[in-house]
Amino acid sequence: MSEWQLSNSMNFGGATIRFDQRGSGSPVVLVHGTPWSSFNLRHLVQDLSRDHAVYYFDLLGYGQSDKPDADVSLGVQNDLLDALLSHWELDDPVVIGHDFGGATALRTRLLNQRAFKRLVLIDAVAVSPWGSPFFRHVREHESAFAGVPDYIHDAVVRAYVKTAAHQRLDEAVLDAIVEPWTGAEGKAGFYRQIAQADARFTDEVQPRYGEIGEPVLIVWGREDSWIPLSRAESLHESMRGSRLEVIDDAGHLVIEEKPAELLGRIRAFLAN
Repeated sequence: MSEWQLSNSMNFGGATIRFDQRGSGSPVVLVHGTPWSSFNLRHLVQDLSRDHAVYYFDLLGYGQSDKPDADVSLGVQNDLLDALLSHWELDDPVVIGHDFGGATALRTRLLNQRAFKRLVLIDAVAVSPWGSPFFRHVREHESAFAGVPDYIHDAVVRAYVKTAAHQRLDEAVLDAIVEPWTGAEGKAGFYRQIAQADARFTDEVQPRYGEIGEPVLIVWGREDSWIPLSRAESLHESMRGSRLEVIDDAGHLVIEEKPAELLGRIRAFLAN
């Protein structure tokens, strides 16, 4: 993780949010999911920054941003994205959201009434029900999980992350994903963000998806076991004019498993 460093920061409600920007041209904003960080968007950053101004950050409670003992749920992340868009002085960027980041983008678009030029949703948390049995178990027993020895916590996080991918993850990538969740602050933060996950935050906006009129691309890993393809189909049906594209031999972590193919789909969408 030491090789992936965010060099800028912004205060948000007393917490430090880390972000960065690369490239020049029309703006593209990337929003990661859970339990990920901007590190997992590095392939998109590196490629899209060749001809776009790419903005990326770590959500409150994630990655290199602060992990306060406070609200880090979907209910606050859209206000964070709204604040960052104002800080960056962006009026109508392309927004690309993966997983939880998709829900954050949707909530920012609909609740904060932000204009987006185009929207890309990758294996997005968007349609209820969502949340694995592990999520539900942690919500019920957060304090017990937060108190486990570090070596058990490390094994739990690694095992959990591996279930997101259809293909085997490189060990160095797995290490970088797990690293922000280590130590006392990281361990508490990991279980906190799961305990605060609640479908009411998507239920709040799901009936309004039909209001989104800008071009929308929905991309899904066919083998996604966290959020099955049927959710993508429901999301597609709720958004008039949206495009649904499926990437074979990839799971929920398509951003790591098939980055070149994913970028090909995104670039074709942005070019039209």
